[in-house]
Amino acid sequence: MSTRARTAAVVTGIGLVSSLGRDLEESFDALCTGASGLGRPTPELAEASNVEVVSQAPDINPAEVLRPPIDPGVDRYLVLALAAAEQAVRDAGLAVGQNSDPERTAVVASTAGGPLRTYEEHAAARRRRGRQAVSPYLCPGMIPNMSAARIAIKYGIRGYSLLLSTACAGGGQAVAEALRLIRGGDADVVVCGGSDAPLHPTVAAAFVNANSLAHGHDDPRRASRPFDRDRNGYVLGEGAAFFVVESAEHADARGAAGYADVIGWGATTDAYHVTKPRPDGSGAAECMRRAIASAGLAPADIGYINAHATSTGIGDVAEARAIRGLFGDDTPPVSSTKSVTGHLMGASGAFEAAATVLSVAHGTLPPTHNLDNVAPHCELNHVRSKPARTEVRAALSNSFGFGGHNISLAFGAASTRGRRVPGVADD
Repeated sequence: MSTRARTAAVVTGIGLVSSLGRDLEESFDALCTGASGLGRPTPELAEASNVEVVSQAPDINPAEVLRPPIDPGVDRYLVLALAAAEQAVRDAGLAVGQNSDPERTAVVASTAGGPLRTYEEHAAARRRRGRQAVSPYLCPGMIPNMSAARIAIKYGIRGYSLLLSTACAGGGQAVAEALRLIRGGDADVVVCGGSDAPLHPTVAAAFVNANSLAHGHDDPRRASRPFDRDRNGYVLGEGAAFFVVESAEHADARGAAGYADVIGWGATTDAYHVTKPRPDGSGAAECMRRAIASAGLAPADIGYINAHATSTGIGDVAEARAIRGLFGDDTPPVSSTKSVTGHLMGASGAFEAAATVLSVAHGTLPPTHNLDNVAPHCELNHVRSKPARTEVRAALSNSFGFGGHNISLAFGAASTRGRRVPGVADD
């Protein structure tokens, strides 16, 4: 079946919450202009974990996204998810039960860590004060599927629902699952995305002790340096990104305009190491090849790749090898938007998919900022310093996670009658 048929899955709504803010156009402008969201941690977090640079999302009052009474089992990862999903639903003009059949509407969410903060706070309370200090709200509060469940409850979504937890590939896999559901005829509309809130002393300390995080940078905005010679780790970040994805027929029937179509996906597993990718990038290369084939395209049709590139020595090289292995020396334009957002963990794949969707929608490719000197073995057709303006027929968004999970999404022009072209800052 042609992926460009009217059964295509089109993105009609996007919601983002990150250190760049909560506004869709302002967030994409920041990706393009380099208005970094990276900064220093709170003194408490720095003292407890020794983390030096973080990417912190705005504070959100749970009452903004949940109806009272607000129970104490609502973790920050969940509040971020609800805030991003609310933006996406509003952006799409979706009203479940009015312009969308609740039984034909689905929700797929992702998180890498889930309610880490909630569980640790209750565990600490139990150690200090005993069993009675543990709230009964911990029972639903400690299970990560609550982001999918709470979104379904809030909007009355009664179709398929799922929580994915494939580390930092999960956000991308949530979008792939939406495409599978729509192509398979199992849903007309899918609310999908990911969220994570890992800026927690225990989590941050673990990454610091693993020597994974960026350190020693005088300017925190320069700490995330994908593909750069002087990179020395990623920046731990929190945030959420959600989409409304629906069939083109359904979108047209309710008069919704699309940003871009989800036209293909590919997934592989490295089966190599719990944290390291295959050094030759073969798993990632096969993942991209499958996404392109799923879209009914050839490598030459790809006009942009939003790389997973986290700013680590091993990961950036492996991905660069994967891209060259599939495309040869003349690669499509490549950039990593983590240079201004840091690594949003389970939300990263969804956030970067949003950046890719917007790139396709208005033909603007955000650059990799802080890429002053390309590192050995990372030579690609990098978009550097400023955005590139070009029509993009198709683009890929890559996400890779601990455990060897690889996902690549392919996007193309929206197939709805109406198309949305959001604004972007000038060079």
